[in-house]
Amino acid sequence: MNRFDGRRVLITGAGSGIGQATVHRILAEGGRVVAADIDTAGLRGTADRAAADGVGGRLETAALDIADEAAVRSGVAAAVERLGGLDVLVNAAGILRSSHTHETGLDFFNKIISVNLTGTFLMIRESLPALLAGRVPVIVNFSSTSASFAHPYMAAYAASKGGIQSMTHAIASEYGKQGLRAVCVAPGSIASNMTSGRGPGLPEDADMSLFVKLAPAIGQGFAGPETVAGVIAMLASEDGAFITGTEIRIDGGTHM
Repeated sequence: MNRFDGRRVLITGAGSGIGQATVHRILAEGGRVVAADIDTAGLRGTADRAAADGVGGRLETAALDIADEAAVRSGVAAAVERLGGLDVLVNAAGILRSSHTHETGLDFFNKIISVNLTGTFLMIRESLPALLAGRVPVIVNFSSTSASFAHPYMAAYAASKGGIQSMTHAIASEYGKQGLRAVCVAPGSIASNMTSGRGPGLPEDADMSLFVKLAPAIGQGFAGPETVAGVIAMLASEDGAFITGTEIRIDGGTHM
């Protein structure tokens, strides 16, 4: 199934986790991809896997800090030039940090907002001209189940993801008549570097009983990042042509 034949795709957060899995899924379906991440070692791993799969010729990588406005401006321009245009933007880059809210410093809070929310905004703003000139353009943003449901110790993260969710609705409305779709995925209970070990740096005295209700209702625990990548591929393809201005929750029934 080659739903992405001829499609030009820019994916952030592509050095690990769901972003990396999305790169491999889009490549497997025929797309051309620029994979961007601040983690250059992770990008090398992404490129090595693509080469081993025999699709490395359709992948280019780029080091990019999405919280740096100048870097985003030049990075998006370079990606569009390398791809010869842009049809799909996947904003998978983000950070997950935790703390007691009453102990959360402003620098801590602003760092999460600057990467997750501001970084997503910058990527969208700089990509929009190329997307609107592209073929059946789609933006896929990353919210989280934390945007709508209680995830303790993650107030800053939840705020950033709620902002992304609301911003996605606004963009879908603003540019819908120009043929652009904008959608969110809201992953939860997905295994990744973000959720390994004690999770996102939870406080040592965190009350773990608060997380009991965050267990998935189906399967044998957390799902792999490829689970979300498959949904992203659907949303960014013709199969998602009637989906815009909304979010798709992918959490194995954790929040039924």
